[in-house]
Amino acid sequence: MKNKKVVLAFSGGLDTSYCVKYLTYEKQLEVYSAIVNTGGFSEEELTTIEQQAQRLGVTNHCALEETEAYYQHIIRFLIYGNVLKNGTYPLSVSAERIYQAIALVGYAKKIGATYIAHGSTGAGNDQVRFDLVFQLLAPDIEVLTPIRDQQLSRKEEIEYLANYGVEVDWEKAQYSINKGLWGTSVGGSETLTSNLPLPEEAFPSQLVETSAKVVTLEFEKGEISGLNGEKMNPVAAIQALEALANKYAIGRDVHVGDTIIGIKGRVGFEAAAATIIIKAHHTLEKHTLSKWQLHWKEQLANWYGMFIHEAQYFEPVMRNIEQFLEGTQTSVSGEVFVELHPYRFTIQGIDSPYDLMQSGFGQYGEEHNQWTGGDVIGFTKILANPMQIFKHVNKEL
Repeated sequence: MKNKKVVLAFSGGLDTSYCVKYLTYEKQLEVYSAIVNTGGFSEEELTTIEQQAQRLGVTNHCALEETEAYYQHIIRFLIYGNVLKNGTYPLSVSAERIYQAIALVGYAKKIGATYIAHGSTGAGNDQVRFDLVFQLLAPDIEVLTPIRDQQLSRKEEIEYLANYGVEVDWEKAQYSINKGLWGTSVGGSETLTSNLPLPEEAFPSQLVETSAKVVTLEFEKGEISGLNGEKMNPVAAIQALEALANKYAIGRDVHVGDTIIGIKGRVGFEAAAATIIIKAHHTLEKHTLSKWQLHWKEQLANWYGMFIHEAQYFEPVMRNIEQFLEGTQTSVSGEVFVELHPYRFTIQGIDSPYDLMQSGFGQYGEEHNQWTGGDVIGFTKILANPMQIFKHVNKEL
């Protein structure tokens, strides 16, 4: 006989607040709300969210701490691959949804829940990400999706909550904010258009620093390991850089791309640490990796990012790509110097014991130590052979 326990992925926002009341009163279920912290919440914020869940009347609430696991299993590979979806988006939300779903399944199994619920709409990517992981890891647990099933507008949700004495600030509710270790997404009425920009006030981090500042990022085998001379574990380094750089309003952009369900989507985001780390890491790789390592990394990393974005984390080829990406990072160690400015940053340069520019073979455009001019003449003649042969045979072309 089925029990009445439902695990609800809870953020404290409008959609999940609606789900608490709906599942409690319309479905007569015991709601076990759970928030999965993937690095986007402070202790104070987690406490506030817990208090919100309790005010809404959940049976129980818990916070599942998954930041370190999220970094180890997903983010570090996104860094190794310099992954930016469509050359823009560091997969701030799409990557963390996968790991949040994994954690929620674990919690549902732990408490023996019959149901698991999320507040995704029927028009976005998150519904697929949650559903797919739930189906793969917990096929016996029934998935409930109140917002998707009823096709509710945000104003309809607010009106429903008002019937139960829950007041919602419409000014705050009109923007959907998702914050994690690898960045924050911002959705609102403007992102439903193709021409309107998000207003300044829609972004959680506002510009407060205007004086340029140089920071030093340290990498060891592809992982960020220090900031401004202080050694840190990667998660701490990412969080410290984010706290420093978001004061410059760095990392803001709008991602436009193809959704999993086939329609075009547009979302704003801010990801100061992610954008700086990816650019810094890529610059260090340009100095320390070979031409063909860089080439094949780019091809496979693009596939890896696409598969993460489209909920294909459990496809077996992903483990193969991860092994390849990690194997390329042996010599990706050193310091990268970055100058922060309002709304932007510049890479000044790098210092690495594996810098291939310091080989002693030559300096680009200046000197050649390991070959002669005659060597270049012969090399160029051989290099031209395939084109000369084609030209000779195809005189009329």
